[in-house]
Amino acid sequence: MTTPGSPARRRARHRTPRLAAGVVALWALLAPLAVPSASAAPTPDPTPSPTSTPSVPPGTTQFTLAPVANGIVRSGESLTASITLQNGTDVATPAAEVTLSLGPSPLPDRQALTAWLGGDTAGVAVDPVATAVIEPVAPDAEEVAPVGLAPDAPALAGRAPGVYPLAASYATEAGVVTSTSVMVVPGDDGREVGIGVIVPITAGPRADGLLSADELEVLTEPGGDLTSQLDAVDGTMAILAVDPAIPAAIRVLGSTAPSAAVDWLARLEALPNSRFALQYGDADVTAQLQAGLPRPLSPSSFTAYLDPADFTTPDPTPTPTPSPTASSAPGADGGAAAPDSAVPDNAELLSVGTGTRAGVYWPADGTATPDVVAQLGGIVADDRASLTVVPSTGTAQGADGSTVPAYGRAGDAEVLVYDAEVSAQLQEASLREKSWLRGASLTAATAYLAFARAETDGPLLVSVGRSAERQRVGLGTAIAAASAAPGMAPRTLGALTQGDAAGVEIRDVEPSPERAAAASALLAEEGELGRFATILDDPSLLTGPERAELLQLLGVAWIEDALWPTALSDHQAATTETLGSVALLPTSSGDLYGSNAALRFWVRNDLDYPVNLVLYTTPDNLRLDVQGETPVVATPQSNTRVEVPVQARVGRGEVTLSLQLRSPAFVAVGPTEMVEVNVWADWEGVGIAALAVIVGGLLVVGVVRTVLRLRRRRRGTDAGDPRDEGSEADGVSAPAGAEGHSDAVDGQER
Repeated sequence: MTTPGSPARRRARHRTPRLAAGVVALWALLAPLAVPSASAAPTPDPTPSPTSTPSVPPGTTQFTLAPVANGIVRSGESLTASITLQNGTDVATPAAEVTLSLGPSPLPDRQALTAWLGGDTAGVAVDPVATAVIEPVAPDAEEVAPVGLAPDAPALAGRAPGVYPLAASYATEAGVVTSTSVMVVPGDDGREVGIGVIVPITAGPRADGLLSADELEVLTEPGGDLTSQLDAVDGTMAILAVDPAIPAAIRVLGSTAPSAAVDWLARLEALPNSRFALQYGDADVTAQLQAGLPRPLSPSSFTAYLDPADFTTPDPTPTPTPSPTASSAPGADGGAAAPDSAVPDNAELLSVGTGTRAGVYWPADGTATPDVVAQLGGIVADDRASLTVVPSTGTAQGADGSTVPAYGRAGDAEVLVYDAEVSAQLQEASLREKSWLRGASLTAATAYLAFARAETDGPLLVSVGRSAERQRVGLGTAIAAASAAPGMAPRTLGALTQGDAAGVEIRDVEPSPERAAAASALLAEEGELGRFATILDDPSLLTGPERAELLQLLGVAWIEDALWPTALSDHQAATTETLGSVALLPTSSGDLYGSNAALRFWVRNDLDYPVNLVLYTTPDNLRLDVQGETPVVATPQSNTRVEVPVQARVGRGEVTLSLQLRSPAFVAVGPTEMVEVNVWADWEGVGIAALAVIVGGLLVVGVVRTVLRLRRRRRGTDAGDPRDEGSEADGVSAPAGAEGHSDAVDGQER
């Protein structure tokens, strides 16, 4: 194991010629693994450049003992190991003589192994068996040296099967620095124990709902992270745990997907490995259930990501163009039939390959409580009970480090139990790029498996942990170390669940309030956006990406990531921006003249889709009659004018209008706007009409009287005066002025 230490302060003693010869012989074995150093190959330059140092805490050194061949030493084989000193300080470390010590007796059990690898050497006897020298290490550099025993060394003779303590140490002014490991002597009883190795295929933490085409191209090109993962599992019987967001991101692109991504997906589907799908984005199922969900979420829709044009397949056998006729069907007069568009559905997009076992849930390590396991165990998928993957330390049977069989039952829930100690070592090894450092973890994993094989009759399960950034060699050697460990035989997922399940008890663990709170907040935001999305003809254009982003943000890879709070905050801000993308533009106060008019308002729509709205207008008094509901179809990325008919009643004054946009489902969209309108009632028109009536009446009365007078005069003229008739008869004419007098008299009468 790796042990931190302090810079050495004194020079090592000179080696004897015999030890020097032994080290040289072992160095020849380690040459392909060792890094070049000043002592490995002399150069004309008296100050050779130090090798690059892996990440170690600044200001410290790190000393690692890493046996070769995963620490396995069979009868007649040599013990070979590398010792590495990494210097993270600002000063060079002096040369140091390292002593290799081996215990005469094997460790008794897994608990003793854990203590030994953790640096607790009390009560464990070891004997010095070899020495080696580590040359001075420059700042920010490392030195590697070989150490070990020849096959005929007395210390290796007559070793019984077991796990033997192994240590390397050197003295400094601050004390002795020790790195512990083991040597594994396998048995030859021929007994095999099945083992399954779970390998996640993931793309790391994300905030976007899907990987972009550019990201896919980088991840799936030669040497890309996703390509390295497939390279590592190709040719093995590893159980694949595939994030369905990866194949979905490739398939939604249709014909525009990068060729490297298409090839990667075809390769994934062609692998014969048993597999199961993780939650979308490898979302944390525990956080979802603790947030109150009855079962983990799934993606709702990918409509917003799909372009039907990317799935159009032209007719490969066009027919000759017929003569156009009146009865020709649309599309038939162009010769070839219209191309078909086969847009995949959710099931097709999310498929991770044939032979996938449905209903397998893998909570984040150490988060599955008894309630979570029981809730997941009640889910039925494809007419089969679900399986929950839990670590052995999450069970009462494995809490002390004991071995737990792979297939178990906790109450009514079926579980898959992976060995926590072995898995932790395999994950550490898979992350190491340098073989001379990787060997320490691989040896520890092999030792744990040796004890596990002796302690169980059923198959075992291990994992290489969750990590998206691993090189092919590191991941591949971790898988091989478990699959090819002495006495182990690889098993598929189906083979692990055959036979009777062992009874296990799930330990209660303290839930993470931060994860549950984040899940609750994301669910609340999704609900609010879902109500807002009723303004669209197809609400899934908004709700689909929101669900995908929610699941990505709950991804297990975000746990302990310092950027997760920022990602959550950014998502909340984006959701708030979407909810505010449709609203009424502010409207100033105005005057209304006339009895009938239309008030104009503007609706802002920043979305890429047309939206359906209803503008509800309510006056605060009766001076105005207002159309209460006005349908609106707001065009995308623009401002749309809305006219609301109004009618002024007889009255004058201020009217405050309350304006509220709502979706057709009566969901409020944007805040309520208040607009003041000064109403000038049409009194002038009313007065003119009344005056016109009066004047018209007077004119009618005058005309009537005039007509009556003319009629009376006409009657008087037609009838004549009797006296006039007598005078004319007598031949006596009226005296002069008599007619005028008569008119005067008649005028007085009138």
